[in-house]
Formats: sequence, C-alpha cells, structure tokens
Amino acid sequence: MAFQQGLSGLNSSSKALDVISNNVANANTVGFKAGRAEFSDVFAAALNGAAAGVQVGIGSAIGAVTQLFSQGNITTTNNPLDVAINGNGFFRMSAPDGSIAYTRNGQFDVNKDGFIVNSQGYQLTGYAATNGVILTGGEPQRLQLDFSDVQPNPSSQMTLAMNFDSREPISPSFDPTNPTPLDRTNPAAGGYNFSTSATAYDTLGNAHTLTFFFQKTAAGTWDGFYQVDGTGDAIAIPAPGSPLQFDTAGTMTSGGQFDLTFPEFAGTGASATQTISFDLADSSQFGSAFGVNTLRQDGFASGRLTGITIGDDGVILGRYSNGQSRDLGQVVLANFQSPNGLLSLGGNLWAESPDSGQPIVGVPGSANLGLLNAGAIEEANVDLTAELVQLIVQQRAYQANAQSVRAQDQILQTLVNLR
Repeated sequence: MAFQQGLSGLNSSSKALDVISNNVANANTVGFKAGRAEFSDVFAAALNGAAAGVQVGIGSAIGAVTQLFSQGNITTTNNPLDVAINGNGFFRMSAPDGSIAYTRNGQFDVNKDGFIVNSQGYQLTGYAATNGVILTGGEPQRLQLDFSDVQPNPSSQMTLAMNFDSREPISPSFDPTNPTPLDRTNPAAGGYNFSTSATAYDTLGNAHTLTFFFQKTAAGTWDGFYQVDGTGDAIAIPAPGSPLQFDTAGTMTSGGQFDLTFPEFAGTGASATQTISFDLADSSQFGSAFGVNTLRQDGFASGRLTGITIGDDGVILGRYSNGQSRDLGQVVLANFQSPNGLLSLGGNLWAESPDSGQPIVGVPGSANLGLLNAGAIEEANVDLTAELVQLIVQQRAYQANAQSVRAQDQILQTLVNLR
C-alpha cells in the first residue's frame, strides 16, 4: 500500500497555491511578473523495465516555476522620473557593491549626488553626456544629472527678415540724436518710417535691446540705424548693411549682410569688442504692412536646471531657466535570450545567470528592445480574476489529494483489522 501519489499531489498543489498567493500578493507591485507552477507526472523506473500496459504513476511534481514576462498595463503618473518599458527589455541597475541587476520597475528618483536611483539605492545606468553630447557605445555608466548652471553664450549671429511697405513716403531727413517716427502727413519733417527691436546677449549673459530704425530715402532704398538699450544716439548701419536695396519684384539686392561691434556692452563688464553678424537677406519690399517674419539669434543668458524629460529613446533632456535645453544622458535597456533563466533577487530585481545567457545591451527602440514611456509605470501583469479561479482549482485539488490519502488510510485500516 502506497501513499506517494496522494502525498505528491498535496505537495504539488501546496506549491501551486504558494505561487498563486505570491501573484495575488504582488498584484499592485510595479513591474512584477506573474509566476506559473508547471506540473509533471512521475513514474517509477525499474531495471528490468515494465510492460507498457501496466505502468502506474507514483504521483506528480512541480517541474518548474516560470515567470510570465508579458507586457503589463501602462498607467500615467505625475512623476517625470517614473518610466515604463513598452516592449522587451529591462532597466540596467548598478548595485551599491558594483554588481549589476535588472528590473522592470521604473519608479526612479534622484539622490543628493544627482544619481538616478530606485527605492533600494540601485543606480540606473546608461550613456553619459559631455556638454550636451551623448557618448554612445562602450560600457554603460551610472547616470548622474549635472545640476551646474549653463554658461552664457554671447550672441554672434542674428537673422532678421522683414517686409518693408513699398507704399511708404520718402523721408529726406533723419535726426540720429532724436529719432522720432515719420509724420506721414508731412514727410519733409523727417524721421524714420519703421523700427523693430531684438535682444542680444553679451559675454556675461546680460541681455541688451537693439533697436533698428529704417528710413525710406528713395524708391526701393532704405537707410538703417541702430541704438543700444534705448540710450545715446542712433548710429547709422555702415556699408554694406546700409542702404538696403530692393528690385522691382520686392527682392533684396544689396545691404542684407553686415557685422556690428558693440563697445556699449562694456558698461556691464562684458567684452567691448563683441561682434555680431546680421543677416537681413530674406527681407522683402511688397505693398503690404511692415512686419517681422523671422527673428532669431544664437545667444542666451546663464541658466539653472528646472526640470528633465525622458524621451521614448531614453534620452534625458534637461530644461533650463534661460529657455535652453541640452541632453544629460541616455538610458539603456538590456534583454536576454532566455529571461526565464534570470535569477530572482527580490525587490523587483533579477540577476544574470548561466541559464539566461549574457545581456544584450542597447538604447530603447534598437534591435528588439522596447521604447520608454516617461511619466508612467508598468503595472504587474497579474490577472486577479484568473488567479482567484486558479486558487479555487488548486484548493479543490488539494482537498481531492487529501481524500486520496484518507482512502489509502481506510484501506490500510481494513487490512489491519482482518482476523
């Protein structure tokens, strides 16, 4: 008389109940991957073999407990450092002891040293950036945000495209010491026809207002003047910047490009020899109102980091108080030939093992790696309804195996009581 079958069934069902209970307990664990108990039958082996028709199994066993690495639902959060993986791959984390672990939990924060870390203090790895340039390739490093201020960039180029109203009257005179708008009822009174302003930055990042005045002196001909910060006399733009010449089709033919040096910037302690190249070549002269179509320049003031954004390709973009932005690094992902071979470490972490194969590391979106969703988390892929049904099934299986043991006990009791 044998009890192996019933006992093995009890052990298998108990193990399956443990797996299901663990899934239910982690239904709200971010990045958790549900487990599944896989059963196998057991047969006794004999040296002399056994007839195929008379083999009787001796129970069941748990062949393996595998994890299902299917995609979990992605839920939006308000934290820009929450990151979900949409597709294959794991975040590559550096442990405090320098070892590498992998996770699907993208709930990150920044520690006092600027490293991006998870709740256990593991540091996210990726490719670092130097002066806004990401250095891809090579061994991924721990990502550390640079909180230093962006240094000011003095203006060196400015593009200004305008439409000059061809219907404007000619103004024969202009007083640079007291520039006033043209009295259109009396063109002989002099003055300027149009003006516009632009901001330029000196070598210390101080902003300066450059005001340009334009006076129509003949059909298709405009003289230009400029003033710095609204003080002092208006200065005539030297040749080849002035006069501006337009043909009968309204296209600029000369005067569109010139350089100006601004000794006035020295008043703030900045360089007195800063030169800015101006490009007005795309300006036009049509019979429509004066207007600025393009205005851009390459200077900016110093700025402090005000926030970060992580793109779907893993690029971490820093936003600064001066309106500028630059790349701070790039998150990498790792994937394995056999994710089920990974060694579970707890805390939503896995480690490489001989069964998983070596990690395949790359940027999100490359090869078979997924993309990132910033400001979101990946929920556990646990189906609570299915797990609760399986819980009932395994409970009944346990009860049935207990009845099998009880039946064996009753039969044995009958044999003992034979007289």
